[in-house]
Amino acid sequence: MPNDNDISRCAWANDALLIQYHDTVYGRPHKSDTALFAKFCLEGFQAGLSWRTVLAKQPAFERAFCGFDPWRCAELSDAYLDFLMQDAGIIRNRRKIYAVRQNAQALLWHYPAPGDFRRLVYSGILPETLSRQLKQQSFCFCGPTICESFLMSVGAIEAHEPGCALFGTHAAPLP
Repeated sequence: MPNDNDISRCAWANDALLIQYHDTVYGRPHKSDTALFAKFCLEGFQAGLSWRTVLAKQPAFERAFCGFDPWRCAELSDAYLDFLMQDAGIIRNRRKIYAVRQNAQALLWHYPAPGDFRRLVYSGILPETLSRQLKQQSFCFCGPTICESFLMSVGAIEAHEPGCALFGTHAAPLP
């Protein structure tokens, strides 16, 4: 989608960074479990903050968390996670930082085959159901609001506002 001021967008896309994200990433399906895991982790970091804050720090998050490779994140040591508390490039919340490792471990345990997590995300699951299921599987930072934001951001449920030019244009892919 062109970065044109005449295009109608969701109301929250109100600066250059958010417009770029809205027009090229938001509400579009992700093809890999790793990409979905990264988005899930970033949604957890967003809890209580603005998405713009997380988006501006995304490169630092990717660097700090090994590109959100779940295999590598599952092996992160306490010492390394504590070290990340000093990294001003990311959101320095101990529970959110430690959640990346816990969620990676849960992901690898419950969704071990490539595409398992993707099939769940694009199965038509409701946010509340996804939240309950993930909590039962030892995921954290996965409340219904986070799950709804996550499902919207990856195109599993409609993400765009009715007046937005992208409303209804990204159907969720089949698993």
